[in-house]
Amino acid sequence: MSNTFLKTIVDSRPLSYEPPPFPSLYWPFPVSGLQTLYLYDAYSMFRFTLLWTIIDVIGVHLVAAAYAMMVQWKNWKFIWITPIVFGIVGGVEALIAGSVVGGVIGGVYTAGYFRMSTWIPFSWGVINALVLILSSFAIQGGL
Repeated sequence: MSNTFLKTIVDSRPLSYEPPPFPSLYWPFPVSGLQTLYLYDAYSMFRFTLLWTIIDVIGVHLVAAAYAMMVQWKNWKFIWITPIVFGIVGGVEALIAGSVVGGVIGGVYTAGYFRMSTWIPFSWGVINALVLILSSFAIQGGL
C-alpha cells in the first residue's frame, strides 16, 4: 500500500523547493511583479530566526557597549574589554532566545502547513531585541 496521497497532503512544499540563502529579504511591495520568498520546512524557519536574533541582539549589545565606552573613556586601561563581554553575553542571550522562538514558530508553521515569509524570522529577531531592551528597565509597580 502506497502513501502517495498522505505524502502530498503532509508535504506541502513545492516539488522543486530549495531553501533560500540566509538573508533573502525581498521588497514586500510589488513593483515589478511578485518576488516573494517563502520557507517551508521547520529547520529553515528555525535557522533564519536564530540567525536574525543573534544579529539583532548582539547589535543591541554592541551599541550599549559603545555608549558605555563613551561614558567611561577616562578609564582607558580596562574599557577595551567592554565590547567583548557585552558581545559574549549578547550572543548567549540570543542563542537561547532565538532557539526557543525559532523552534516554537517553526513547529507552529509546520504543524499548520503554513509557508513562512522570510520577513517573519527577521521580525521575531527584532521582537527579541526589543523585549531585551524593555526588560532592562526596572519596573517599580507590581503587575
